[in-house]
Amino acid sequence: MKKFIASVTCVAIAGCFACFTETVSAQGAAPAAGGTPVVHKVGLIDMAHVFKNYEKFTALREELKEEIQQSDSKAKAMAEQIQAVQKEMQDFKQGSPEYLAREKQLAQAASDFEAFRKVAQRDFLRKESRIYHTIYMEVTDTVKKYAKIYNYTLIMRFNRESLDTDDPKKLIQGMNRQVVFHRADDDITLSVLDYLNRSYKPKGTATGPKTSTQR
Repeated sequence: MKKFIASVTCVAIAGCFACFTETVSAQGAAPAAGGTPVVHKVGLIDMAHVFKNYEKFTALREELKEEIQQSDSKAKAMAEQIQAVQKEMQDFKQGSPEYLAREKQLAQAASDFEAFRKVAQRDFLRKESRIYHTIYMEVTDTVKKYAKIYNYTLIMRFNRESLDTDDPKKLIQGMNRQVVFHRADDDITLSVLDYLNRSYKPKGTATGPKTSTQR
């Protein structure tokens, strides 16, 4: 009796697996609008790696960094002016005309400093957001072109870095990745990055930089 039940169970499992295989096959070759079966081809891209190594992204961030440094220099000068007024106030008696004049000057300087700080912070956040948006759109546009040329029907984000076995937290994060297995040819990261860097033309140059990175 136990052997009979085991046999029936095996047959049932085999039948389920056969149905699953047929379903996957049917989904993977679903007919298109014109009746032609669509062969799905999935590609993967590490967006973080592309951003980190795209020369234009680095250049734009360096430009923003210079602006921030200039802003910091101006803020430092304003802070020094406030400190100078505070020091002058110590030389006068509270309530005296000279003291009151410095007090008014201090209040104005502090107000100007705070307004400058808030405006600068908002401005830099907007500029940083525009940089990320610009690069993201360039990358996705390149991905679309690549997918069209090589007949990819789906491109997914993934992390191409190896698991960090020394850091328990990073190891857990790595083990929770959505992509468990992929072929080397499925990773289009370096191809997209190579195209972007070759197409990028820095300011003041006629041609973009050459890279030796190949897929």
